[in-house]
Amino acid sequence: MSLTGTPFLYTTIVLSVVAVILPLVLWSRMRGPRALRAAARVLMLLFAQGTAVTLVFVLVNNQNNLYDNWADLLGTGNHVQQAADLGRDGTGGIALKRLPKVRQNFTRADGPGMRAAGGVRVTQLKGRVSGVNAEVYVWLPPQYNEPAYRNKKFPVVELLPGYPGSAKAWFGSMKTHEQLLPLMRSGQVAPFILVAPRTNLLAGVDTGCANIPGQVNADSWLSIDVPKMVTDNFRAQPAPQGWAVAGYSAGAHCAVKLAVAHPDRYRAAVSMSGYNDPIGERNSLAAQNPTLRAENNPYLLLKKAAAPPRIALYFSGESGDGYQAGVALESVAKAPTTVHVVFLPRSAGGHTMALWRPQVTTVFRWLTLEMGQNRARGADRSLTGTGRSAGSTPPTPSSDGSTRAALASGTSSPAGAARKR
Repeated sequence: MSLTGTPFLYTTIVLSVVAVILPLVLWSRMRGPRALRAAARVLMLLFAQGTAVTLVFVLVNNQNNLYDNWADLLGTGNHVQQAADLGRDGTGGIALKRLPKVRQNFTRADGPGMRAAGGVRVTQLKGRVSGVNAEVYVWLPPQYNEPAYRNKKFPVVELLPGYPGSAKAWFGSMKTHEQLLPLMRSGQVAPFILVAPRTNLLAGVDTGCANIPGQVNADSWLSIDVPKMVTDNFRAQPAPQGWAVAGYSAGAHCAVKLAVAHPDRYRAAVSMSGYNDPIGERNSLAAQNPTLRAENNPYLLLKKAAAPPRIALYFSGESGDGYQAGVALESVAKAPTTVHVVFLPRSAGGHTMALWRPQVTTVFRWLTLEMGQNRARGADRSLTGTGRSAGSTPPTPSSDGSTRAALASGTSSPAGAARKR
């Protein structure tokens, strides 16, 4: 029975009701020795508590798309077939342009929200470079199949969830495609292809979107294999101008890191409640030693870059949970790099979907402009460029430290280590 399926939800509801009724009916009717009656009553109480906890978990999981299946929940899933040393550029010396096109088989995706707004499709992708074998979800804009657009190539946004988290969350809990569909039809937002690849690749740990020989090549999976699959199978614009990456929480860290590390693959990145130092997620493989931490910290990567990359970065977050990460990047950014930082008050919703979901339309209006798709009507040009908005606070001193006393660097957050999603 599927962890996220309707049958399992209904089963837990029925069992919870039964668990409440049983003590009411049987409590005073128990027969036999006192010890046996006591044991039976204890079992009824434990059954009631267990079913209640299970029902709450199922409701929370379905609402937030934390775990896709039983393997994710139990920590038995492994989507890495091999993890060779692919070198600094993550290609392993492979001439990517010479790789033949591979046609993927797509099917209709199941789950909450996956049939809405034209439907989401899914494919199982075997990464030829990364050695990852995992699912990728794709949603096509309304214009994609219209005759007037038959020769048009479309911009792409990769969507990354937090940890633990499912790629489905962007279409389920976040309702991204449902929010954007009317805006794309009216021309307020560009017709982006939305791509959500699996990021939960190893059991019980966050990959940090890093390449770690012998363990995982998550960076190459996201920045090479997935884009190659999309351009092989859809009319997608080439990188970097036509590509962006967005994420929330741990996915926000990944989004910015990928764009800063690979300006030849991405034009823009969006971070909602993210962090810079991988240690912001206590289960991150990229935080396991100082060298890996430095190599996967976008603040340090941008600060030490030989030439400022031509990328646009968007940060939003509350104080201590994403805002300082943006301020830190802004402090070291030099043209043509641009950084837009949005301060969110504590009352906005906390480190939850309730905070991130309402930002979707604003984020995609910003992406429309920054990626040169500004033919869209009604776009807000105040979203572009470097600066802060939405209740800005004064600049915070920044450094590259990673202790809780050095939050100004955006390296970690009080909320981050305890509740990354």
